[in-house]
Amino acid sequence: MSPSQEYVQRLKSRESRVAHYERIHIRLGNVRLLLAFLVVVLAWASLRGHYLSPWWIAAPVVAFVGMAAYHSRILLARELAERATAFYKNGLARIEDHWADVGETGDRFDDPHQVYACDLDLFGKGSLFQLLSTARTRVGEDTLANWLLSPSPLERIPERHAAVSELRDQLDLREDLAVLGEDVGVGVHPDALLTWAESPHQMKPLWIRTLAPWLAASAILAVAVWAYWGMATPLVVIVVVEAVLTYRLKAALEGVLHGTEHAFRDLDLLSGVLTRLEANKFRAPRLQTLQKQLSSSDVPSSLAIARLRTLVDLINSRHNTFLRIIDAPLMYSVQLAFAADRWRQAHGKTLRLWVSAIGEMEALLSLATYSFEHPADPFPEFSDGPAFFDGEELGHPLVPAAVCVRNNLSISGETRVLLVSGSNMSGKSTLLRAVGMNVVLAMAGAPVRARRLRLTPLQVGASIRINDSLREGSSRFYAEITRLRQIFDLAGGGPPLLFLLDELLQGTNSKDRRIGAEGIVRALMNGGAIGMVSTHDLALTDIGGSDRHLHNVHFQDELENGKITFDYKLRDGVVAKSNGLELMRSIGLEV
Repeated sequence: MSPSQEYVQRLKSRESRVAHYERIHIRLGNVRLLLAFLVVVLAWASLRGHYLSPWWIAAPVVAFVGMAAYHSRILLARELAERATAFYKNGLARIEDHWADVGETGDRFDDPHQVYACDLDLFGKGSLFQLLSTARTRVGEDTLANWLLSPSPLERIPERHAAVSELRDQLDLREDLAVLGEDVGVGVHPDALLTWAESPHQMKPLWIRTLAPWLAASAILAVAVWAYWGMATPLVVIVVVEAVLTYRLKAALEGVLHGTEHAFRDLDLLSGVLTRLEANKFRAPRLQTLQKQLSSSDVPSSLAIARLRTLVDLINSRHNTFLRIIDAPLMYSVQLAFAADRWRQAHGKTLRLWVSAIGEMEALLSLATYSFEHPADPFPEFSDGPAFFDGEELGHPLVPAAVCVRNNLSISGETRVLLVSGSNMSGKSTLLRAVGMNVVLAMAGAPVRARRLRLTPLQVGASIRINDSLREGSSRFYAEITRLRQIFDLAGGGPPLLFLLDELLQGTNSKDRRIGAEGIVRALMNGGAIGMVSTHDLALTDIGGSDRHLHNVHFQDELENGKITFDYKLRDGVVAKSNGLELMRSIGLEV
């Protein structure tokens, strides 16, 4: 069964569940309305007409309460089924290449100064991140984005391949995680959570922790004495003592309780994710290691977070009017602060391990989802030795499969640089992005859009989408040479550099451009880098002269009846013609 067939089958099943629970919901609503009417009738008959004993009202009231509890469970089941239908609809949208309006775009990771993120459309609407990410937590998004922004160590990549291969077919696990929480968005913000959990111990001295419950019990007893004998003095004395102790702890209370209220959101989601991951059985070594991280404390991580969630609920309840009244005599806030501090002492140091494990697990699940939905995309094959890139039927991951033209491309052996020539709109920039994006996927441990891809570990440096900036006061040419400086800094490091330069130095005159382009390319090759340079300026196709390390390839176009067509097929050699004049004439310019 294909991925789309599996999704369609499951989608129909979940839609059927939604319809089933909707019917029950309507029936229960009618029954509750009937019971409410019956309560009113019985109340009138017993309290106003005196026809019946008031005890007759109890039966429909109890039935109404029981029905309400059952109704809430039905509504929750319907909501979970609705989330599951959204999960499979989103999956079908990705398979059918209609995913640009689905999921998180990752805009917060978009840095125009990063050496390839903007050039390769890693983040933003219609980006690689939006295609890949299925993370439910912010830390899962952070981990996936980090994998895309920096090449992973080679020893990590086979571990991820094994993990993704195992997770690929675990559709039930992915669905269970997708329906957790109050909505289908991303929750759990780790920074504030970790800052609070790893803060130093604040609630001191500890003897107040022991004394507080006794003072609270004494206050309750003093209230009883006041009510029975009319003696208020014991209560006043106890409250004064409590007030003095609370004032002494004022700064610590503010730090612990205020921090708790603002550090934690979506704890239900976090607890649910942990519970589901703890219960699953894994075979891949990396997945087993991550699961062990979740049990790195005496208490299972899901139980510890569930306790924290309850504690935070109690802390938030302090704003209730009734609790404000009894807060001081019961030392309610003080006792909660000590409880929060105890939780922090017990689990604060291991929380970072749990959060890290969740982030990596969710990033792996995102790659596994991509792998499941694109079964023809293989894992890349890595080799040792001098830098090389060899792709068969290489395609752009963001181009819809129906229109994606694939090409064979090799930068290996004596060939260290490909000079890609061709007319405007012929596919040069798209090819450079396809190569760069597949290297990013490969170095993240993901499948690639190719029939086969062999390469050494590589890091990408790209100058494809460079613009001027009024805000920063830089021209396009200055922005480009600044980026080239960044790329130079990567050459000679590890792993080797793959540079992708589109329309190199087009912001300067032709003489400086040719000299500068040749110098830049040779300097990068001398640093051990390989790469691609695209241009529609035929003068740049000869920058290598007879240098066997530079090889020319091109795209071409055809003009038929005033219309230019492209086949986007990569060919050997230098392009023989340009379409600039034809394009201008085709839109009515007299040239």
